[in-house]
Amino acid sequence: MSDIVVVPHTHWDREWYEPFQRFRLRLVALLDEVLERMERDQDYHFTLDGQLACVDDYLEVRPENRGRIAKLVESGRLAVGPWQILLDEFLCSGETIIRNLELGMAGADELGGAMPVGYLPDMFGHTAQMPQILRLAGLEHACVYRGVPSSVVTDAFAWVAPDGTAVRTQYLPAGGYGNGAHLFEAPEQLGKRARRFTATMREWHGPVGPLLAMYGTDHSAPVAGLPAMVSELGARMDTLSGYILAIEDYGALPEVAGELRSHARANILPGVISIRPHLKQAMGRAERMVERYAEPLATLWGKDWPGRFLDMAWWRLVDASGHDSITGCGVDETAQQVAARIAEAEHLGQAVRDMVTAELARTVPTGSTLVVNPTPATRRGVVLIDVPGYDQLEDAAGLGVHSQPLIQHPTLLLDERMDPATALTFVHGTELYGQQITGWGIDGDTLVFTVAPESQAAFDVEEVRKHIAGLTRVRIEAQLRRTVAALVEVPPLGHAAVRPTQADLPRPAGAFARRKENVLDNGLVKVTVEEDGTLTVTSADGVTVKGAGRIVESGDVGDTYNFAPPESDLFVEYPATVDVEPLSSGPLVAELLVRRVYHWPATTKDEGAEFLPGVRRKGAERVGVEMRVELRADEPFVRLHVEFDNRSDDHRVRLHVPLPEPATSSFAEGQFAVVERGLTAEGGCGETPLPTFPAASWVAAGGVAVLLEHVTEYELTGDELALTLLRSVGYLSRNRNPLRPEPAGPQLPTPAAQSRGPRSVSMAIMPYVDATEGRWPSVTPWKKVAAAAEVFRHELVVVPGTGDASLPLPQPAAGLSVSGDGVVMTSLRRRDGSKELRMLALGDTQAVVEGDFTQARRADLRGRPGEPLQVADGRLTLPMRAWEIATVQLS
Repeated sequence: MSDIVVVPHTHWDREWYEPFQRFRLRLVALLDEVLERMERDQDYHFTLDGQLACVDDYLEVRPENRGRIAKLVESGRLAVGPWQILLDEFLCSGETIIRNLELGMAGADELGGAMPVGYLPDMFGHTAQMPQILRLAGLEHACVYRGVPSSVVTDAFAWVAPDGTAVRTQYLPAGGYGNGAHLFEAPEQLGKRARRFTATMREWHGPVGPLLAMYGTDHSAPVAGLPAMVSELGARMDTLSGYILAIEDYGALPEVAGELRSHARANILPGVISIRPHLKQAMGRAERMVERYAEPLATLWGKDWPGRFLDMAWWRLVDASGHDSITGCGVDETAQQVAARIAEAEHLGQAVRDMVTAELARTVPTGSTLVVNPTPATRRGVVLIDVPGYDQLEDAAGLGVHSQPLIQHPTLLLDERMDPATALTFVHGTELYGQQITGWGIDGDTLVFTVAPESQAAFDVEEVRKHIAGLTRVRIEAQLRRTVAALVEVPPLGHAAVRPTQADLPRPAGAFARRKENVLDNGLVKVTVEEDGTLTVTSADGVTVKGAGRIVESGDVGDTYNFAPPESDLFVEYPATVDVEPLSSGPLVAELLVRRVYHWPATTKDEGAEFLPGVRRKGAERVGVEMRVELRADEPFVRLHVEFDNRSDDHRVRLHVPLPEPATSSFAEGQFAVVERGLTAEGGCGETPLPTFPAASWVAAGGVAVLLEHVTEYELTGDELALTLLRSVGYLSRNRNPLRPEPAGPQLPTPAAQSRGPRSVSMAIMPYVDATEGRWPSVTPWKKVAAAAEVFRHELVVVPGTGDASLPLPQPAAGLSVSGDGVVMTSLRRRDGSKELRMLALGDTQAVVEGDFTQARRADLRGRPGEPLQVADGRLTLPMRAWEIATVQLS
C-alpha cells in the first residue's frame, strides 16, 4: 500500500495571458468534464483551486448545474472556497483580503461548505497577518508555496502572525501545487515515478505518514483513467482538506513568523508591485473610497442602507485583486478589464458617498458649506471652498475661520454678437452655462444674464423672448466667486459647516504655513528648495532630510514580473535645468512648483525578445518633471505631487529620499501590519533576490517616513529610500530575463505596459525622531506616522449647502470616535442591524470607542457574534494586544 495521497485539482488563473472571457470558455469545458467524471466514478475527488470564482464563472454559463455541484460539495468529494478569488495579498488592502474571504466562504456555504483550509498556492509571497485573518474567520490551516524561507526544511510549519496567532501550514515543496503533476503521464512508468516521488517527499515529510501529491497544474483537467491508476499504485485519492485534516498530529512544528517573501524556494516575482502603476493607483483610490468614505458615512449618516451598491463595489474590488489581475502581469486586454472593474468600484463608492453627503447638505443653508470628516478622530484640516465675493468665514459658534484666497473665478462667461433667440436655447429651466439664472436685463443692444451657483429667483424664458427684438449681443455675467482654502475643525466621523460673513471675527491659533522665497515653513516642518531642485526638510525637533525628491532614471530590460538592469546602464539623475515658481504664500497653504528638465534615453537597445541585455542608447527625449511642493497649516509633513510625460520605453524612474541617519532596516505598513525589512532579500531558487518591497500607506527608516496614497515599491539602500514612480517594459515575460532563469509566463508583447503618457504621483515626507535607533519596539513612532498617514490619505469632504437660505448653520455633529495609542480604524459598516467596527492595534493598548450605542459584542471576521462587551454612557474600552485585529458590533 502506497503512502501517497493524490489530490486532483486545477490551478485556474481567471485571467492572465488571455482575458477573462477567453479563459472562461476553457473553464466551462474543464468543469463539464470534471463533473461528468466525478458522477461516473464515486472514488473521484477534486479540489477547485481554493477560489469560488471558478464555480461562479461556470454557473453563470451553466446555471442548470448548480445542484450537481452542490451535491458533490456536500459529499466532501469536491472542495470549493474558502476564497472568492486567489488574490495578490500585497496589492490590495487588508480589508479587501477580509471581504474576499467573507464572500468566498458565504458562497461556498450555500453549496455545502467551504474547504476549511486557507489555500494560497500561487501568490507572489504572503502578508504577515494572514495567520490571524484565517483564524478569525474560523480556519486553522493554511497551504502555501511561494515565499517560504530556507529555514523551513519540512512540509509543515507553524506560521505565526505579529500578534502571536498561529496556523498549521502545509508547505508544497518539490514542485509546488504541481508536485504530482507528472506521476501519471506514462502509465508504464507509474511505479518508477511513484518511488522517485516518495523518496523526494520523504526528505520533507519524514519517515512515516501520508505524502501529498498535488496532481494538477495551470488550467489543466485530470487525465482520463486517473482513479484506476491511483488504485493500481495502491494510493488513495482525496481533496486537499481531506489530506490535511486526516493528519491528527504533525508533531512539534517549526515556527516561521511574519510575512513570507523569501526567494529561497520559489520565484516571488517582485516586479509586479511596480508594473502598470496606474492600476495600483486606481486600486488604492477605489479602496479608500469604499472602505473609508462610502461605508462609514452611510453607516452613521445614511437613511436607507445602500447595501446592494456597496456589495457591487466590493465584488469589483475583490475581482480586481486577483494575483494575475491587479499585479498587471497579464496581457494588455486583461489590464484594461481590471482597470474597468476598479473604476466601477470607485464610481459606486462615490455614488454612495455623494448620496449621504447630499442628505446632510440639505440641513445646511444655501451659500454655506458642509465639511465631512472620514476619519474617527477630530480633525482640523485645510479644505477648498467656493465663496462669493471677498467675505470672511464663520462657524456655527460664530467664531472666525481662517481662510486664504487661491483662485478668483471669471465673472464674464460670454460677451458675443449673436441672435438672442439662439442664446435662449442654451437655457434649461433656470440653468445657463452650468449655473443658475439670478436675473436678466437689457443694456443697449445687449441681452444680459446674471448667474450664480445657486438661485432662488423665478425665471420665465417666455417673458425674456418678448423683449429681444432688435438685440444683437448677449452677455452672461457670473457672480463674483473665489476658491479659498479654509482651516476647518470637524468632529470624528462627523460634520461641521461654515458660511461667509462680513464680520472680521477672532480666529484660533495654529501652525500656519508661510513662503519666503524658496522656503516654506509652518512651525512644524520647514522646507527649502535647493539649486538642484531637491528639498531640505527639517522637523520642529531638528531632524533634517537633505536632498529629498531627487529623480533617478535608469534602464529596465526585464518584464512585467521582474526588473532587470541592462548589462551597461546609463543613470540619469541630474537635471539639465531647474526652475522654481512660487504658487501660494500662506497662511494656510504655501506652495512652490519645481520644474526640472531631464534628457532620458528613448529606449534600451533591443534586438528582439531573445537578446542579451546591451547598452542603453543615449536618446534625446526631453522630459519635464514638475514637482509641486505643498505645506499646509497644522501638518507635520510636506506634500509632493510629481508629474511627467513618459515618452521612453524600457526604463525605471525612482524618487529618492535620503535618510537623516543611516539605517539597516525599513518599516513598511501594509495589510494590518508594520513589517521590518533589511537591506537584502534571501535568495536560493535562481531568481535574483532584489531588496525591493511593497509599502501600502507609509514606509519609514532612519528618521524619515514617506506617506503614500497607494501600494508603492521601495528599496532601502542604506542611506536612502528609493520609491519607484514608474517601471515600463514591453513583454509579459521574457524567456531570457537576466535576473530570472526560467520564464514566468509566455513571451507576449505588452506595449501598454510601457505606460507611455502622463504620470502623476502624490506622496508626503515626514521627518521624525528615531529615538530607538531603528528598532522601534514601542508604539510611539508608529502612532505618529500612522496618524499622519491617516490625515494625508483621507481628505475632508466639502459639499455646498442646499437647504433653505433661512436655515441656521447646524452645530457640529460627531459620528463615532475611535482613540487609543496606535489604534487604527480599518472599516465601519452596518451588519444585521448593528454597526460593525474593525480596528487594529499597533501596540499593547486600550481602544476607546465613543458614539451612539448602548451594547457591544465581539465578532469574528464572518460577522458571527462573540462575547458581549461592557458599555458605559456610549463608551467602550477594549484592551488590545499588539497587532490584534478586533471586530466589534455596536447597537
